[in-house]
Amino acid sequence: MMTDTATLDHQASFPLPVPPELAFRALVEPAQLSRWFAEHVRVEPRAGGAFQFHGRGTFGTDEATQTITAIEPGRMVAFRWSIHGVPTEVRWGITEGKEPKTSQLELEHRVFGKLPVRDPKHVIDDLWRHHAGNLAEHLRGGTNVVLPDFGSDRPEVRVSIEIAATPAKVFRALLDPALMNRWLGGTARVDLERREYSYGWRYEIEGRSVAGGPTRIVELVENTKLVTDWPDSRVTWLLEPLGDGARTRVTIVHDGFGHPVDRSDYQQGWGAFADELRKVVEG
Repeated sequence: MMTDTATLDHQASFPLPVPPELAFRALVEPAQLSRWFAEHVRVEPRAGGAFQFHGRGTFGTDEATQTITAIEPGRMVAFRWSIHGVPTEVRWGITEGKEPKTSQLELEHRVFGKLPVRDPKHVIDDLWRHHAGNLAEHLRGGTNVVLPDFGSDRPEVRVSIEIAATPAKVFRALLDPALMNRWLGGTARVDLERREYSYGWRYEIEGRSVAGGPTRIVELVENTKLVTDWPDSRVTWLLEPLGDGARTRVTIVHDGFGHPVDRSDYQQGWGAFADELRKVVEG
């Protein structure tokens, strides 16, 4: 690892749904990396070898110049990565998971300089939440693996699912707190007259308990559209009847982000909530 004093030393841990040997392969095999991490990948699995990646899903990088600094087969790989011209180093470690046949991704990302972005700490955190969400989704064989377009000036998250129920029945599950709690896992509160709308979520952030999720309804078209606010963004639910109207296509669009990286792990999160919504409505 580099010995310079880093201006940012980000560490995080993410659960993975497969044993360590399978998880590590997803970190070094180009065919797997190109599905969850970057469009174009070339790997020489040795210290000093290439760990080159680039494409629209690669943050702050136009050229594939990354190299491996250390590797322990089956356990760890570290590589240098220049982001917006600032040298950084990433270390991925794989350990045994808390449950049988699972593993843990132990991440360290050291930044040796000042990234030219607002709030670099949260940018790096969101970046790895997105990549780790993609990795976990890829390993479980899910459909919500989406490489972001970091060059887009209109970043968004989009999830679509078909539900075997009428739009009216689906729409009710978006507004009835008793039903919302079943697929959101919160303590929802809805006041249509005042346009107040909350999932009832609370988070611990840097030692503080803060409210999360939406607070108000921005737009409502019965059985067709629901738009809510979100911290620094917005969420739109679109309902489209299919066939004879007994099925509904639900599309979730989360947009209005200030920075492409702000999408964090919302892609996988909304995919999971959409599936829970389907189970509640169809059940």
